[in-house]
Amino acid sequence: MRATREATYQQAAEDLEFAAANLPGITVVRDGEVSNLAAYHLLAETYLSLKRYADAVKAASVVIDDPNTALMKQRFGSLSKAPGDVYWDLFRRYNQNRSVGNTEGIWVFQYEVDVLGGVTRSTALAGPMLERDCSPRPYSFPYKDPKGINPFLPLGVSDYTGGRGIGRFRGTDHFTYGIWQYDWNDMRNSEYNFVRDVAFNNPASAWYGQKLSDHLELFRQKMDDTIRNFYPYQSKVTTPGQHPAELFVDPVLKTLNASSAGTTYSDQYFIRLAETYLLRAEGHLGAGDAAKAAEDINAIRARANAKLATAADMNIDFILDERMRELGVEEKRRLTLNRLGLLYERTKKYCNGHPTAAHFGVDVAPHNNLFPIPYSEIERNTGAVLEQNPGYSSR
Repeated sequence: MRATREATYQQAAEDLEFAAANLPGITVVRDGEVSNLAAYHLLAETYLSLKRYADAVKAASVVIDDPNTALMKQRFGSLSKAPGDVYWDLFRRYNQNRSVGNTEGIWVFQYEVDVLGGVTRSTALAGPMLERDCSPRPYSFPYKDPKGINPFLPLGVSDYTGGRGIGRFRGTDHFTYGIWQYDWNDMRNSEYNFVRDVAFNNPASAWYGQKLSDHLELFRQKMDDTIRNFYPYQSKVTTPGQHPAELFVDPVLKTLNASSAGTTYSDQYFIRLAETYLLRAEGHLGAGDAAKAAEDINAIRARANAKLATAADMNIDFILDERMRELGVEEKRRLTLNRLGLLYERTKKYCNGHPTAAHFGVDVAPHNNLFPIPYSEIERNTGAVLEQNPGYSSR
C-alpha cells in the first residue's frame, strides 16, 4: 500500500532525529562535512511539514543557540577592504567556510577549480552555473553608440555586467521590485547585491564608462528587446573580479573565455543560518506567536539595516517574501512552495510570462503542488500498482 505524505515526512523526521543525535558537532567536522546542526536544521523543516510547530522551533533553536554559530554582521573575507557590505561579503569567493571565520555557513558545498574531485573546471562548464543561468548577456546588446559601436565588450566580462551569463532566468517583477517596496534601502537591495545599473565596458565606445541609465530614453525609442541583455540580478550568482585566472582572455579588460566560463566559482551554501531563523519564524507563526516570528525575521532584517517588521506583518506570505530577500537563488524555491502547498497559488499570482506564449508561458496548475512520480519508479514497483499523482500522465 502506498505510504501517505504524512507517513513519508514522519520517516524523514525519524531519520533526521537519529542523524541529529549521532553526527559530530560543527566544530569537529571539516569544511563541507555534515554536522549535527545541519541535521537539526533539516529536522526543523521536516517538523514544519508535519505541522509540529513547537518541535520545529525547538530543533531550529538548537542551531541558532549553538555558541559556535552566528549571523555575520561585520565586513570580512577576501574583499573586505573593497567597497561593499557584509551581505556582499557572504558570497565573495573564498568566504563561505568556517575556516575563514564565517560562522553563518552550516553546510557548505565545496568547489575547487581544476582539482580532482573539485568539480569546477577552467576548460569546460561544470559545477554551479548560477552565473550562466541567472545573470544577463550584455555582450549581445542590440543598441549601438553614435559611432555604431556596441558599448559592451563582445565577450563576457568579470565585472558587474554579469560575467559569462546567458540570461536564462530573469527574475519576476515581484522578486525584482515588489518585495523591496517594504524597504527599498534594505542592504540586500544595495548596488553591490542587486545590480540594477551598470557602466558600459567597451573602451572603443563613445559611451565607455557611462551607464545604462544615462541612455534610457534612447533605448525606449525602439522596440529592440533587451530582456536577456540586461536586467536587474543578484551579484551572488557571479564572482566579479574573482574569476579564475585561466578563464581570462584579456586580463586587463577582464574578458572571459566564452566556451568555458559561466560557472559560479565559489563554494555554495546548502544551509545558511539565516534560513534557520526563517524556519523558526515559520514555526512560531504556525504556533500562533506572531511576536516571536517577528523577532526572528528582525534578526535577519537588522543585519541588513532594513526596516524592522511588526507582529502585525507576520503571515506566510511575508515570510516567503523575506526568504526571497535573504535567500534569492540560494533556496530550492520550488521545494519550499511544494512543502507549503503554495506552488500554484504563488506562481499564478507572481510569475510574468510573454503575451505570445500560451498562458503567457506559465502553465502551472493546482496538481503541480505535487511532483509527478517518475515512470521508472512506477515500472520498477512490481509488487503492486503504484498510481501516478493526480493530473499527470501515467506514462
